[in-house]
Amino acid sequence: MKKKILLHTVIYSFTFSVLFIPFSKAGSNGTGFASMDRVYMAEATPVEKDSTISETDAKKLFISSLYDSLQLIKIGLSEEVLTYAYTGYQNLLNKGMINEPGILSIVDFSQSSTKKRLYIIDMNSFKLLNHTYVAHGKNTGQEFATRFSNTPESLQSSLGFYITRNTYFGKHGLSLKLEGKDKGFNDKAMERAIVLHGSAYSDENFVKARGYLGRSWGCPAVPEKEKTKIINTIKDGTCLFIYHPTKSYLHGSTVLNG
Repeated sequence: MKKKILLHTVIYSFTFSVLFIPFSKAGSNGTGFASMDRVYMAEATPVEKDSTISETDAKKLFISSLYDSLQLIKIGLSEEVLTYAYTGYQNLLNKGMINEPGILSIVDFSQSSTKKRLYIIDMNSFKLLNHTYVAHGKNTGQEFATRFSNTPESLQSSLGFYITRNTYFGKHGLSLKLEGKDKGFNDKAMERAIVLHGSAYSDENFVKARGYLGRSWGCPAVPEKEKTKIINTIKDGTCLFIYHPTKSYLHGSTVLNG
C-alpha cells in the first residue's frame, strides 16, 4: 500500500512564498520524515485544511525546496546529485546509523578538480555551511576523477556514503576518520586510513599554478586553511556522500538501493 504523509496546509488568498520545514530526527512520523509543514508567508487570515501526500512526493518536494532555496544550481550542484545524496542519507538515518541528523556533505567527483565540489548543507536551517575545493586520489585521475577503488594501497578514491567519526592529530594535523557504509565500494575506508584532512595542494593557489588540484592517496583532502571549520562542523556522526556517475556504483550501492 502506498504510504501517505499528512501535510498540515495553511492557505492564504494573497500572494505567498513557500517554505518546507525539514525533519530533525528519524521516525518522527513512522516513515523517517518528520511532519513537513508547508508554511505560506502572507499578511492574511489563514484558512486551515488537511491533505495527504505520498512519501515519494514529500521527498521530491523537500529536495526541490532545498535545492531552490540554496540556489545550488548556481554553484554547480545538480538536483540529481542532491537527490542521490538525500536518498542515501535518509536510508542511513532510518537505520539509526546517523548520530547527528540534518547535516549532509556532498563531494561531487563528476566535476573538474578546478571547481569547488564539496558542499556541506544544513537541512534543518536551509543553509549552505561550506562550499570549497576537495582533492581526489592520485590514481583516480588528474583533473577529473575517473577511476575508483576500495582496495588498500590503490591510492584511489572510494565512492559512496560515509559516516564521520572522531578526530585525531596525525601527519596532516587535525584529521577526521571516515567509516564507509557502502559494501564493496568504500567499506575498507578504515582499513585504508581514508580520512578527511587538510592539504596545501587542495586550494585555489595550487589550481592557478598547475591547472588542476593536487591529489591525495585516496583521502578527500580540503584546503588547509578551512579544514578545522569543516572537520568541527561534520565530525562525530554526520553523513558524507562521495558521488560520481559510475553506473556500477549507482546500480550496486546497498545504501542507495537499500
